[in-house]
Amino acid sequence: MIRDPKDLQRYTAPERANHWVVGMSFILLALSGLTLFHPLYWPLTNLFGGGTWTRILHPFLGVLMALSFIALFVRFKALNVMTQTDWAWVNRVKEMVEGDDHNMPEQGKYNGGQKLLFWALAVCMLLLLVSGVMLWRAYFNLPVGMVRFGAVIHAASAAFMIGLITVHVYAAIWVKGTIRAMWYGTVTRAWAKQHHRSWYRQMTGK
Repeated sequence: MIRDPKDLQRYTAPERANHWVVGMSFILLALSGLTLFHPLYWPLTNLFGGGTWTRILHPFLGVLMALSFIALFVRFKALNVMTQTDWAWVNRVKEMVEGDDHNMPEQGKYNGGQKLLFWALAVCMLLLLVSGVMLWRAYFNLPVGMVRFGAVIHAASAAFMIGLITVHVYAAIWVKGTIRAMWYGTVTRAWAKQHHRSWYRQMTGK
């Protein structure tokens, strides 16, 4: 859906659908995982039909998220390769945080911070998948020592990923016009020129 003929398409419908499947499965996994992590969150099991269903659904939701994330990774990995310009952007990120992004190094479709977030999430997803398999005793009966080790890795990776996603959501809200890209797939030319000028030049030929 193009709201203005002059808007630039940032994401296609399949890309947005892929993103939202990952996002929704992450939310469900975070909620169900917290209930299994600490008794304080046990009332959240009511969202999944009780404790038994929470334990059953959590790993299957994990498989859904892993498969969806792999699809997302394949789609965007080439666009998230770090360059010298990206590292220059990261080294000056304090200016961006302070709201002065007019003199930041020109960025492509993604800036250095977004690219680092992408790779950090990929590492977390890999750790969660491997450790999750170690914990899935209904199908994988591993030694107790490995299960305990997997539990530590799983909890630490999940906590770190929750933190990363929190930063991701905050940044999307903070930079006005960003969320629109995932709702409608388009951004204004002014937004693209200000935040991703190199990508803007590529899309417009200017």
